[in-house]
Amino acid sequence: MAIRKIRKGDEVVVLAGRNRGQRGNVLSVHAGDDRIVVEGVNVVKRHTKPNPQQGTSGGIIEKEMPIHASNVALFNPITGKGDRVGARKLEDGRKVRFFKSTGEVVDL
Repeated sequence: MAIRKIRKGDEVVVLAGRNRGQRGNVLSVHAGDDRIVVEGVNVVKRHTKPNPQQGTSGGIIEKEMPIHASNVALFNPITGKGDRVGARKLEDGRKVRFFKSTGEVVDL
């Protein structure tokens, strides 16, 4: 199985689009179409009708919409910028992610 380069809970930097330069945590990953939802990024206003059967009230709701995973990079706290991520195997056989620029392991 391939290792995912961006996972839920990661801090990412947006590289392209109207939210370029913003940072946020990944809320969810949609694996089928390589899209991710980032906290506070790509916020849209959704006009919803009230539905008494479900108990939802109507109005204008702001929600985050997914963006493509190629438009974000994992935030590297050492360099303070977004960085590319690779995968390698450790001596004990575990697969881990590492930053391409520094070689520092992301998750232990």
